[in-house]
Amino acid sequence: MLLPGLSASLSAQHNGTLKGRIADADTGAAIEYASIILYFAQDSSLADGMVTDADGRFEFSRLAPSEVYLVARFLGYETYTSEAFTVVEQMDVGTIALAVAGQDLEEVEVTGKEITARYKIDKQVYDAGQFGSARGGTAADVLRNLPSVTVDQLGTITVRGATGFLLLINGKPVQAQPDVVLNQIAANAIEDIEVITAPSAKYDPDGHAGIINVITRKGAADGLFLSANGLWGLPSLKTYGNAERSRRYGADVTVNYKKGKWDLSAGADYRRNDRAGGRRGYVNTYEEEILTEFPSQGERSYDEENYSGRASVVYTPDARQSVSASFYAGKRTKTRTADILYRQRRTHIATEQFLGTVSYNELFEQAGSVASNGALVDSLAYFNQNNRVRRGDFLIAGLDYTYTFPDRSTLKASGLFERTVLGGPTRNNNLAWPNVQDTLQRQMMDNDNPLNGLRLQLDYARQLGALNWESGYQYRSLKHPGDFRYLDRNFQEGTWEFNPLFTNSMELRRRIHALYTQVSGQWNRLEFTAGLRVETFSRDVEIARPDTLFELSRFNLFPSANLLYDMGEGLSAKAGYSRRIQRSTTVKVTPFPEREHSEVLEQGDAELLPEYIDLVEVGLVKGWKDNSVFATAYFQNVADVVNRSNTVFNDTILNRIYTNAGNATAYGLEAGASFYPARWWHCYLGGNVYNYRIKGKLFGEKINRSNTVYSIDFNSKFTCSPGMELQLNFNYLSDKVTAQGKDSRIYTPNLTFRKYWFGKKLSVAFQWLNIDMGLLNSNESFTSAWSDDFFLKTTYIIEADVLLLSVAYQVNQPSKKMKFIRSEFGAEEF
Repeated sequence: MLLPGLSASLSAQHNGTLKGRIADADTGAAIEYASIILYFAQDSSLADGMVTDADGRFEFSRLAPSEVYLVARFLGYETYTSEAFTVVEQMDVGTIALAVAGQDLEEVEVTGKEITARYKIDKQVYDAGQFGSARGGTAADVLRNLPSVTVDQLGTITVRGATGFLLLINGKPVQAQPDVVLNQIAANAIEDIEVITAPSAKYDPDGHAGIINVITRKGAADGLFLSANGLWGLPSLKTYGNAERSRRYGADVTVNYKKGKWDLSAGADYRRNDRAGGRRGYVNTYEEEILTEFPSQGERSYDEENYSGRASVVYTPDARQSVSASFYAGKRTKTRTADILYRQRRTHIATEQFLGTVSYNELFEQAGSVASNGALVDSLAYFNQNNRVRRGDFLIAGLDYTYTFPDRSTLKASGLFERTVLGGPTRNNNLAWPNVQDTLQRQMMDNDNPLNGLRLQLDYARQLGALNWESGYQYRSLKHPGDFRYLDRNFQEGTWEFNPLFTNSMELRRRIHALYTQVSGQWNRLEFTAGLRVETFSRDVEIARPDTLFELSRFNLFPSANLLYDMGEGLSAKAGYSRRIQRSTTVKVTPFPEREHSEVLEQGDAELLPEYIDLVEVGLVKGWKDNSVFATAYFQNVADVVNRSNTVFNDTILNRIYTNAGNATAYGLEAGASFYPARWWHCYLGGNVYNYRIKGKLFGEKINRSNTVYSIDFNSKFTCSPGMELQLNFNYLSDKVTAQGKDSRIYTPNLTFRKYWFGKKLSVAFQWLNIDMGLLNSNESFTSAWSDDFFLKTTYIIEADVLLLSVAYQVNQPSKKMKFIRSEFGAEEF
């Protein structure tokens, strides 16, 4: 069969050109990095080759008149081979549609099977729709199911065991705290998740675990697209002794209309997501032969409320130009209640007796008293009421302009401005026990932290023969002042008094200038990308009392390279290298302590160094019919790794300080498989195992700690009947060592039942999250730390057996990305 749109006339003219586009045969979506190869028809030798751009387009130029044939291939799709044809001047073959490997379009419609994972030269792409337990939740719930991503009980997200990663929303960098942003995005609004572990030079180098790109749901190609979702949480099965019951409900709506040159999108969402829980702990400190112990137990719950609105406009006056404007605004509030009963006990124990008595293994297992053979000095029971409110009001605006030149090279200019007002009070009351009417101590903390961020970027891309060349410049600036007020109640005078130790002001200023260049292309069966990013980075931290300025400036080089070799029969080999940086947030460089709760202060370091990360990985990918499997071995080195470590502030308070602790290394293997044991049963199994070692100095003491960490992710979907499905998923993360202790294993089983109507336009789902039933202990995890003068173990209890009902309705099937803006700066500090 001839290529579509190919002229039958075969003229023999010089300077021939050949262009076209590669798309998914099912969805019509563009396929980036598809291989396009021209072979001479006479002997099948290579004539030319390239890969497609982000729009799936390719264009050969300066072709001599000759008889050739074209081959288009991409991992997971059937290879397309044209008949032989003669090159003529200005040929346009139109759109070449690639079908999913091992099946045609009719089979897709009959079996309902989907591509759940796709593998590209620099990324892995996961279909978010396959994880039914996440629907009605957030993007963080989707990530929980990916093989290299874990989410612990406190909501902390790690990639290959590292917490720092760069978040993209529809390809736009978000330097904000990913945990916060991902918990703001409704899972229903997500189409795909891209995991980029070895990013190329065109991406921001921030985040030592690589990049996660969230692709939002797509609007109608021409016409109206509407998606509306509602969520209601059933009453909690267990209150955990909390003063108030959890409330869970929410709704989101997205509208997109495209007609001619205009593309309009708008959305609004509201989410209330409370989580009941508790904590129990044991802490001791040893100073001047006095052992102070304070076991504790009580409520630790979270109330979260978020609502926002967003809109975007895209105007395309002609085929060469596109202008888009985006707006995002809203409010978010997170309240933590920690009402804890402490039973403090002080005992005199001689040093030699103490060193002979204390066994950290025994303490770790029992978290109980070790002062049974000492002389009691005194004891005190008190009830601590601690309520912390964290608020953030934000306004973000962005503008983008893209121009395509006649030679199909492109120039894109973009800008983003963000204004975020952060802050919120913390109230700390220590009450007598059991007579809680008697107040022993009352404190109030508050802070105002307005943030202004600006991002300007210019990108240029063009084809240089068989190579695709991209280059650009970026400027980023951040200004983040903060006023911190700490007041103690003077009961005798009936007044509030400022505490000078915790009351201060500061300002963080950060500026980045960056240039990057990279090339990509193909030689025979080998695809490649190589690039270099150069940046100057400066950071100023200014403290009011005492008046001090801390300055840091760096010149950084970030090289990168990726290779993908097609070995035939659906098997490919890949390799990659990337150098990255993890910059410190404002809280990590704030050098004066902030009172978190009764037993803990938190403090940063104004001279904290950024982390530098080198990553090397190699792997294999195999696809056949509806199945796929991959395995990737990797090595990561982190220089000047940052840990949050503990010191003794006084006998009943620990000070948690962010500090550089040396180097951390991890080498491991991650693997995953997507397969169908039966036509009605789809399984996804993923895992990651690595050895983690941290070596260096912490507060002058040498450290050298290591252990093997592993995670397992299993997702199984049963199609019970047309329009009805049952899904079970299970996530497990093993213990992991830290600079001073270790964090426990966590695991979460979930179950989802879903029923569709009207061609899947309407669906109702019942979700059973964090299954426990009082038998599995799946809702408990602990963190621990110890040194010569203290021991700490805290167990967190998160609400289990959460029951949710959700309803979703959509008009028209999706087929394009909606260009909503997301936070660039403020959510990180929130």
